Amino acid sequence: MKVLIAEDDPITLDTLVACVRAEGFQTFAAANGQQALQLFENHRPDLVCLDIMMPGVDGYEVCRRIRASDAATPILFLSAKNEEVDIVVGLELGADDFIRKPFTRAEVMARIRAALRRTRAAASAHRSLQMHDLTVWPDELRAERAGVEIELTPREAAMLALLHECAGRPVTRDTFLDRCWDIEYFPDSRTLDQHIAMLRKKIERDPAEPQIIETVRGVGYRFRPQGGV
Repeated sequence: MKVLIAEDDPITLDTLVACVRAEGFQTFAAANGQQALQLFENHRPDLVCLDIMMPGVDGYEVCRRIRASDAATPILFLSAKNEEVDIVVGLELGADDFIRKPFTRAEVMARIRAALRRTRAAASAHRSLQMHDLTVWPDELRAERAGVEIELTPREAAMLALLHECAGRPVTRDTFLDRCWDIEYFPDSRTLDQHIAMLRKKIERDPAEPQIIETVRGVGYRFRPQGGV
């Protein structure tokens, strides 16, 4: 498995490369965004780790350009930026996860493995899911409504598959994090809510009045099939 790491701080970059290589991954290191784009084009890695604040082409722009031609490869942001707006921008651009600095080796590797597992799981699912007037193909990372195609990230596909699997029943926050993230998040994390908000913008006719992903206050979220209770 190949991992591309883009980070402008040489010490952090060397540490991350050594960490990922020690786990048996082939790694490609970029010191700036332009190098990252070139390495991505040449080697087509299975996962990308991007620092946000890089000289020239920043991480947001690298993510945008990758997503313009590739909706499936997992992208993880590495950043010291902690404002909620920065997280939202990254998710809107198609990132799969957002890791705040400073972070531990164990956390980085857990998130990398979780992202790769989600990608493999999505690729092995050979079925379509009907969610009201929305058809979802988890293996193809896409959905469709009235002939209009909607691209999904691996995590978004996993979230919709979980909601469909539990149709009619609330899916708790812990279940989402266990099944779609596979790692433990801090109790005050709003990561799930931010992903749900971005997913609703993609798939709901009216995100302000969601019909596919309902909020179950104090519990989590639910997909209620048409005609269901």
